[in-house]
Amino acid sequence: MIKCIAIDDEPLALRQITGYIKKTPYLELAAECENALAAIKTLDNTHVDLMYVDINMPDLSGMDFVKSLDHPPKIIFTTAYHDYALDGFRVDALGYLLKPISYPEFLKASNKAKNYFETNAQKKIITDGISHSLFVKSGYKSVRINLDDISYIEGMREYVRIHITDGKPLMPLISLRTLEKELPSSMFMRVHRSYIVNLVKIQSFDNSGITIDDKTVIPVSDQYKDAFLKYIRSHSLE
Repeated sequence: MIKCIAIDDEPLALRQITGYIKKTPYLELAAECENALAAIKTLDNTHVDLMYVDINMPDLSGMDFVKSLDHPPKIIFTTAYHDYALDGFRVDALGYLLKPISYPEFLKASNKAKNYFETNAQKKIITDGISHSLFVKSGYKSVRINLDDISYIEGMREYVRIHITDGKPLMPLISLRTLEKELPSSMFMRVHRSYIVNLVKIQSFDNSGITIDDKTVIPVSDQYKDAFLKYIRSHSLE
């Protein structure tokens, strides 16, 4: 999920942007701020990936606010004026929305942001054959995961949930298909359009599915059943 904040001094405009964020599946609203000063406080206490920032605000404009940040999140600017687009791109904004903003326009700009984060996440996946691990992008940092510690991976539309044995799941913004390509096929297998399992973690298998770590049951879809049964037969004493 992409964690967002919306910043606008106009209550109706702020309500519109927050409403758009809430209805977009891959966006998560972290906060809504009526001015840039409130946004600064939010950034001090909350991880934020993306900001929707109104340029024309009192006390501190959206443009000056962004320029004041040492390491700003990615930006999509909103404004009622045409004249700020060039300045917006000078501060590396991902998009520029002219009020009144329709949802299709909002979605187009947000999709561009999603593509940016997905591409960035893919670049951060590095399989390390020596240490048997990989790095995934989580927030502002890349986190090393030992492959042996992964129980299974769950596809969640725009991101994945990597379930770690005795640990909190990680949720990088990347597709299950992309991650599958980076995992060793000798250790991991796709068994469903939404699941990849660590073969070492399988405790049992029956008609209800695969039991992982004696507690989680993973379904096996018809599309992947033949390959999975072949694996089971090759590791069976029968």
